[in-house]
Amino acid sequence: MMKILVAEKIAADAIQYLKDEGFEVDERLGCSQDEIKGFIDDYDALIVRSVTQVNKDLLANAKNLKVVGRAGNGIDNIDVAACTEKGIIAVNTPEANIMAAGELAVAHAFSIFRNLCHANEAAHNDDFRRAQMIGNELEGKTAGVIGLGRIGSIVSRKLKGIGMTVVAYDPYVPQEKFDTVGVKRCAKLEDLLAVADLITFHTPKNKETVGMVGADELAKCKKGVRIVNAARGGLVNEAALYEALKSGQVAAAAIDVFDKEPSYDKAPGEQGYQNPLLTLPNCVVTPHLGASTQEANHNVGSAVTSLVAKALRGELVAAINMPAFSGDMATIRPFADLAEKLGKIYYQAETAAVKKIEVEYRGALAEQETGILTLSVLKGFLSVHSDERVSFVNVRKGVENCGIEVVESKSSACDSSNLIVVNFVTEEGRELSVSGKVVDGNTQVLVSFFGYEANFPIAPIVIAMQNEDKPGIIGKIATKIGDHNININGMHWGAKPESNKAQSFLAISEELGEDVLDELKSIDGVLRVTQLLF
Repeated sequence: MMKILVAEKIAADAIQYLKDEGFEVDERLGCSQDEIKGFIDDYDALIVRSVTQVNKDLLANAKNLKVVGRAGNGIDNIDVAACTEKGIIAVNTPEANIMAAGELAVAHAFSIFRNLCHANEAAHNDDFRRAQMIGNELEGKTAGVIGLGRIGSIVSRKLKGIGMTVVAYDPYVPQEKFDTVGVKRCAKLEDLLAVADLITFHTPKNKETVGMVGADELAKCKKGVRIVNAARGGLVNEAALYEALKSGQVAAAAIDVFDKEPSYDKAPGEQGYQNPLLTLPNCVVTPHLGASTQEANHNVGSAVTSLVAKALRGELVAAINMPAFSGDMATIRPFADLAEKLGKIYYQAETAAVKKIEVEYRGALAEQETGILTLSVLKGFLSVHSDERVSFVNVRKGVENCGIEVVESKSSACDSSNLIVVNFVTEEGRELSVSGKVVDGNTQVLVSFFGYEANFPIAPIVIAMQNEDKPGIIGKIATKIGDHNININGMHWGAKPESNKAQSFLAISEELGEDVLDELKSIDGVLRVTQLLF
């Protein structure tokens, strides 16, 4: 039974889902990095949120780890390159908590414009002098949104809805996105800083964005600007922000994330966390609440556990460290399944070593992102003869280690829509090709098999039989299979131009044993019998 470690809190129903799916699940919350490192080698999958650092040091001890799941949007606490190097699939849930994160940023904006936290604390301490709690309205002010991705777009829409003028800076988003959201584009960060009454961050944390707003940038802002960071710690330099808050250059700030995060499980008095921003009355601080809603907890928990379960079962998932693909998962999955099945055929039918695999995409499929489909071909190819676990992440390296060259090509000028052709070139220079297509949205059809034409819906168990092209042979085959109480669910005859041989395909209900296969091979006129398992 595969074991899953949940190192940070997710919804209880998500944990139960994994158990119902047959996995052994351990919730070990609040453990230190060293503690996790000490027992991570027992687990096949790891689920984290934002605190646990899935770095090289931790992964060095993760000898059985196959999947890392980040319950949330970011990946800054996951060393994706290290995961890829070890063949570990890394997944996250970028859509599951975006509304919660966006709403928190807007709530923080209201809080620091209207002095809500100060007023609440004063009232609880018998101080109701409202004249000391006068704030400012957001309507008519300018909001500067740094990062116009999913969350930034939500925040922009909500701030526009309350009457703010919204400008945004994001060099990686096309103008069309700005037009769709209805915000003005700032070509440079300085342009945003100069006009914004509110600055709110919604970018990932990387080399380009860490410390992107420091002392120099804060000096370029309007005096009395207000700042919200509910994205990632360290986007605004904390030392510079501290000084700007003390001087009044920044009137107030709301911080949900720090460059160095505290523990979110330790009780008061056990924390030992210090940060100068915590000493300032005009800095509102919350403990990384971006995804902390009932709805988001349910969404991220359900999403990450579903992805982890599928990845452990070897299914295609939208992983961080896998190629992008066109369309949604429901659209691409039938083609990925077909590609994997085409890859599985070779070593079930042949034994000669392969030196090159050529994958060609024809028709409309050639216009799409196909990297994940090529990986699917390789995964099917390698899984048949490899004792090691083959995943979408490590399969290309595994094929390269076998000395096999992989070539991908595309041809949109083709009558056959969405055709995948896989050509296996042996060390002796022999070329053997199979091809297939998807029809009616989900039916995977074998179109050709080693030179024989076909039009056969691929079934879980298929008998591929080469025989002399003469009457009566198929009847003998069918009778022999029936004698063993095995149903034939489908049948197709494939032809090869100018050949006296025929290729037959039979979909059967049960896998045949070697003794039955030997009986089929012994029938007069039968030249070859291969059982293909998909």
